[in-house]
Amino acid sequence: MDTERHSPLRHTVAILSRGDAAARRDATAQNSRFVRVFEALAVVGIDARPVIYDEIFADAVRDQLLAVDGVLVWVDPIHQGKTREALDPLLREVAAQGPWVSAHPDVILKMGVKDVLYRTRHLGWGADTHRYDTAASFRDEFPARLQAKGPRVLKQNRGNGGQGVWKVEALPNADGMVRVLHAQRGSLPEDMPLDAFLARCEPYFGWGGCVIDQAFQPRLPDGMIRCYMSGAKVAGFGHQLIKALIPPPPEGPDAPEAQPGPRIMHGPDASQFQALRRSMEDQWTPQLMDTLGIDEPSLPAIWDADFLYGPRDAAGTDTYVLCEINASSCFAIPDDAPAAIARTVKHRLLRTQAVRSGA
Repeated sequence: MDTERHSPLRHTVAILSRGDAAARRDATAQNSRFVRVFEALAVVGIDARPVIYDEIFADAVRDQLLAVDGVLVWVDPIHQGKTREALDPLLREVAAQGPWVSAHPDVILKMGVKDVLYRTRHLGWGADTHRYDTAASFRDEFPARLQAKGPRVLKQNRGNGGQGVWKVEALPNADGMVRVLHAQRGSLPEDMPLDAFLARCEPYFGWGGCVIDQAFQPRLPDGMIRCYMSGAKVAGFGHQLIKALIPPPPEGPDAPEAQPGPRIMHGPDASQFQALRRSMEDQWTPQLMDTLGIDEPSLPAIWDADFLYGPRDAAGTDTYVLCEINASSCFAIPDDAPAAIARTVKHRLLRTQAVRSGA
């Protein structure tokens, strides 16, 4: 038995991210983009080490992860054409042998995919949301919904960086034609036959499994609020004016590309977000756990819920519409978040140790 790993006095954690052989060779806590997380873990008495993952050296990574008490994972669902198809089984194997893994792949499949928008549409953050499980149902149902309900936003189940997220609207006086805009940076509106667009989306029913369809939110230009969570508690907020799914102004092909505004970070006590904080901590996160069958110790050490402004209510108060939950690779994070992560990690490792010892 590895006595250091099971020591009651000192825990070890791996911070796992994707990279190539050079990044793996040169990785240190000091040159890592997660340096503040390393520092916060050290403050609470946890030794953390960087581990770089790629499929070509997966066996060596497995050995490293089995030698620690816990693993914090920051790996996107899709990165330069690579997915987590091989990583997720590796992490399940590691977790089954003892180390605590956050976020566990099974938890990500419940809450860190677009399907969560459909499964939790009855909560206070919900909107007009539908799910297509097959390309055939998508072809059968989406055209009528688009005509009846106006602009829609389609989202592949697993993705990041705007990949597989589209705004779709029917073109007036042009039967069977739509205008589509991809959420990836640099995308421009495209006019095309609806049938051709439906065919373009068929690959999303592969690894991702389904396509989610939400009503377009007219207040999108007011920006997105990212609510950062550590476990079941708010760790901060970020507000950003975004460019995704907003058509560029007609300034000609040589105009510089419009850029999204900076994300302004705030601590958990920021006054303008306290109504959202109360909803997240007191209502929506407990309801999320109940709906998805997730207990509090299984919630990721860091995750975020992205909100758009919904229509104001009768009193003129803002409402919020959930547009995504990020649980695979939530970064950058507010200044308060590393300490919150460290507290959550320490609590989870102590709990895991107590369960192992039968306490």
